[in-house]
Amino acid sequence: MTILRDLSMLWSLFHILILFMMLYRSRYSRRRTILLTGISMGLVILLNMTGLVQYGARIMGKVFILTCTLPSLIFFWFISKDKNGRFLFTFCLADTVALWVILVTNIADYYFGGGQYVLMFIGRLVLFPLLEWGAVRYIRKPYMELQEAVPNGWGIFAGMTALYYILLAVMGNFPEIITARKQELPAFLLVLVLMPMTYAIIFVSLYRQLLLYQRQQVERILQEQKNTLEAQLKNQQSIRRMKHDMKGHTVTLSGLLAAGQIREAQTYLKGVEEEIDTLLGQYCSNPYINAVFTHYVGKFEEMGAICKMDIQIGEEVLPHMELCQILSNELENACDALKGLPVDQREISVLMKYNRVYLLTRIRNRCRNDLNVARGTIPSTDKKGYDHGFGLITIKEAAESLGGDMVCYTENGLFVLEVMIPIKSFS
Repeated sequence: MTILRDLSMLWSLFHILILFMMLYRSRYSRRRTILLTGISMGLVILLNMTGLVQYGARIMGKVFILTCTLPSLIFFWFISKDKNGRFLFTFCLADTVALWVILVTNIADYYFGGGQYVLMFIGRLVLFPLLEWGAVRYIRKPYMELQEAVPNGWGIFAGMTALYYILLAVMGNFPEIITARKQELPAFLLVLVLMPMTYAIIFVSLYRQLLLYQRQQVERILQEQKNTLEAQLKNQQSIRRMKHDMKGHTVTLSGLLAAGQIREAQTYLKGVEEEIDTLLGQYCSNPYINAVFTHYVGKFEEMGAICKMDIQIGEEVLPHMELCQILSNELENACDALKGLPVDQREISVLMKYNRVYLLTRIRNRCRNDLNVARGTIPSTDKKGYDHGFGLITIKEAAESLGGDMVCYTENGLFVLEVMIPIKSFS
């Protein structure tokens, strides 16, 4: 009946991969990830199955950390998007849960199945798909959101899962397999019961972090909307003031023209135009986007920053809600970064360009010399570590909702944030 043992182990190894790949984030496309995983992990599985047939479960149970766990850890670390506690926690979580199923079915088969591997085979055949169904239905979506939203604080959880994995591996297989050490079985069963309870506590803690992050995001969006509305109100007040003053300007211009003082009338009219530009802070024809720029340019001027604006959009119909959200987050992050610099180093440039293919927004601002962000990565939301982390996820989500993308990086002492949205999003 060893064929059932071997088949159950092959089934287990296969489903460990599925469980892990459901929860971790690869830096490659799905197709390439599956191809690389199939080739690399196929060799690892083949090696371990050959060892199981040749040397038996007792020997392979003692060396599987070297023949299976360590090669898998190295491979998945290489292709993983995360290189920190998030990856280690996910890896150890999948392996520990799978090892828990393997050990429980092994013990159940030994004591209740007569050691014929039938109960082991059936148990693993049922439990692994059941775990994957539960992961898809209840865990995967919030867990992916957690990995995206909470970049820090995973180290202690990763350490706990790693210790649990080592504990199960050692207690289950050293110096002999646990079924051969009946006197230690009660303590081992307590560990098996304690592990799910510990994971439940971990997930509750992580879920609370997710709720806190979501609340912070909602508060930030509400603050952005408040700032935008205040800027629009300021614009409306300026327009009312301008309308009130236009009667006087009209009388003055009529008098100059009636007197034949053309040059003086032109000079006066130029002054009126400059006053209107000052009042309205006119950067573009779109009143919503213009209100955002007006609000933040005022903030930059108050802090003594050099602000260069190059807005190349007209009266096109734009998705102003999403764009105002993107711009508000971009400019607020830049404002936070410039506050931490000496006044003579505060500098920002804004480019907004619209053509027949896409809408490009590029914001460059001075940043700390020790800030290093590689292209294609998102800085941490921990403001002690980065000046720009908070709000970047919101920007990316807003851009992706319009079919576009966001990229940020540092170069030559500047933090650069680019958002590109295809023209089809406006139709």
